[in-house]
Amino acid sequence: MSVSTPAAVRKQIASATPDPVYLIVGDDEAEMSRLAAAISGLVEDSLRAFNCERLYAGERGVTPLTIAECARLLPMLSDRRVVVVLRAEKILKPKRRGKATVEEEAEEGAEPPSDLDALEGYIKAPVRETTLVLVASDVDRTRKIYKTIQKQATIVECWGLKPGRDAKVDLRDVARVAERLVREASAAAGQQIEPAAAKLVAERAGADIARLRGDVERLLLYTAGNAKITLDDARQVVSAETAQDDWAVTNAIQRKDAPEALRQLGLALEAGGVPYAILGQLAWFVRDRMAVAEPKRVPAAVESIFKTDLDLKSSGGDPRVLLERLVVELCRG
Repeated sequence: MSVSTPAAVRKQIASATPDPVYLIVGDDEAEMSRLAAAISGLVEDSLRAFNCERLYAGERGVTPLTIAECARLLPMLSDRRVVVVLRAEKILKPKRRGKATVEEEAEEGAEPPSDLDALEGYIKAPVRETTLVLVASDVDRTRKIYKTIQKQATIVECWGLKPGRDAKVDLRDVARVAERLVREASAAAGQQIEPAAAKLVAERAGADIARLRGDVERLLLYTAGNAKITLDDARQVVSAETAQDDWAVTNAIQRKDAPEALRQLGLALEAGGVPYAILGQLAWFVRDRMAVAEPKRVPAAVESIFKTDLDLKSSGGDPRVLLERLVVELCRG
């Protein structure tokens, strides 16, 4: 069909005229998540339990075939059904198996039979009442299914600070865009940020949109309630340091040092830390250390841990933001 933009898709949503199949691809996870959520908003709130499906490619029971079958179901008591497939790169750009992918093992120009055929068949002839959304960090552009997507679906690229996946990056242009995004996020939060502070945050992120958004979230969380964000605020929260101590987050919480705890949490996540593992460590800290040092704070801390656990399990927000909120609550008591 076409290559589109998030803004163009939001216009389609506003006019209730979505395309039948979207591929949202890029490294800007926050924007991709918001766009997928906006498409899900095509279904009335009271009917989303029946007509909105959120699947994770690669999980048990979630295959190209079951995705196609799910998309073929007709909506219940509504004129629209939305199926969102997250981590679709597991289907569209699978990891190599040994020294070769399945395609490389096959004869040139041919792919082995698989239930990919079912998903490809659906993309060629989608159900009119269903909107299928594939959300992927990347795709293999040489695969047969991607070529079908190019012809039949709408591709929305979200590469953050870069104009495209393989585009050459001018760091000066990237820095200008990054600073603008920092200022816009601050203004949206009702705060004014000093130019030097915005520049520091932008420089630290480089061309990494995920790092930029993470740093901005931490900065806004740290300065919540302040009318102005200063350079000193940015220095407290944003750091180029990369060394990571496994217990740095809990040690900072014990000192009630929120900026350091947030910084160390960011480093842990950027180093590949698993949100559930970090939550488990924080729960241990509350049960063991806090219960001995400050027992009066334990009930509220346990409640915060419990709420974060529920939010993580129910996709109640970005895991990084949920953990950052928890860290601040534990620091402030």
